[in-house]
Amino acid sequence: MSTTLSTPELFTPPLANPVQEAVATAVLEGLSSTPKWLPAWLFYDAEGSRLFERITTLPEYYPTRTERAIFAGYADGIIDTAIRTWQKTHPGRTGRLRIIELGAGTATKTGILLDAAVRRQGQTEYLPIDVSESAMAEACASMERVQSGVTVSPQVANYVTDALEIPQHNGPTMALYIGSSIGNFDPEEAATILCNLRRQLQPGDTLLLGTDMVKDRRKLEAAYNDHDGVTEAFNLNLLRRINRDLRSNFDLARYRHVALWNEDQSRIEMHLQSLREQTVRIPALNASFHFAKGETIHTENSYKFTSKSIASLLRSASYEPVEQWTDEQHWFAVTLATTE
Repeated sequence: MSTTLSTPELFTPPLANPVQEAVATAVLEGLSSTPKWLPAWLFYDAEGSRLFERITTLPEYYPTRTERAIFAGYADGIIDTAIRTWQKTHPGRTGRLRIIELGAGTATKTGILLDAAVRRQGQTEYLPIDVSESAMAEACASMERVQSGVTVSPQVANYVTDALEIPQHNGPTMALYIGSSIGNFDPEEAATILCNLRRQLQPGDTLLLGTDMVKDRRKLEAAYNDHDGVTEAFNLNLLRRINRDLRSNFDLARYRHVALWNEDQSRIEMHLQSLREQTVRIPALNASFHFAKGETIHTENSYKFTSKSIASLLRSASYEPVEQWTDEQHWFAVTLATTE
C-alpha cells in the first residue's frame, strides 16, 4: 500500500473552509490511488491562475492566441448565429443575449464576444463562473474599466464539483466553455460537465465550445514544455498549494515536470515525477504517502479533438452542433451547439 493512516479520522484537525475540505477530499482520493493522480482544478489557486495567464502568452503555447484570432475574425457571426438559433425555437419573441462562461479566469478573450454582443443589441449581461476568487476579481475589474454596456454578475464556484446556480433569463443565453478547458477531462467526465450545464439552459440556448485539435506531436509537446519553464512552475505549484492548504511537506525540488503526447488516448499528459524514494506527510489528512523513485502523480490531461470527436461529445451530452469556426491551419476550433 502507498498510503498509511495514523488514525481512522481522516480530517483532523478541522479544516478552515469548504474549499480546503474539497482539496482534502481530492488529495486523499488521488494519492491513495494506483497510479497516483490529482484533479486539474487544484492548479487554480491565485498563484496557479497567475502562472496560467503567463502560459497563455508564451510563444510555444498557440491555443490562446489562435482562439483569440478566431473570435476577432468571427465574433459578430458567432453572436448572430446564437441569437438566430434561439429565435428559431422562440419565433416572434425578443430578448437580449446574455453570456455565461465556465472557468472564466481573467476573461481576456471573452471581451471580444462581449463587444460583439453590445454592438448587436446595445448591452448584455455577463455571468462568469470560476473557482479562483482572485481571477474573478481581476476579470470583473477589467470589465468595469473597458467594457461599456456589460453588466457583470460573477459567481465563485467549482463548476466541476458544485451545483451551478444560473438565474432564469427572458431571452437567449450563450454559455462559453472555451480555451479547450473541456480537454482536461476524460470523455465521460466531459460529457457529464456538459450535461450538467445543459440542465441549466433553456430550449434554443447555445453552447460555444473551444477545442484544441489533433496536430503534429512536436507542436503539441512543445506547448507543454516551454523554454522558460513556466508550465513546469505551474505544475509544481500544485504541490505548493497542497503544502499550504493541508500543511503537507512536499519538497518541490524532489519532483520534476513531465509532459508527453499519448497518441492512443489523443491527449497530452502532465505528470509530476518523484526524483527519489520518499514519504510525504499530510497532517490535515492524518496520512502519509510513499513515493518510489520515478513514480509519478498524473496531474492533467489535455485531450485533442477532431471535428468528428467534437460532434460525438456534444451529441453525447444532448447538444446539436450548429456551426464551427476554425483558423487556417485547423489548429483550434470553436463550435456553436444548441440545446434544442
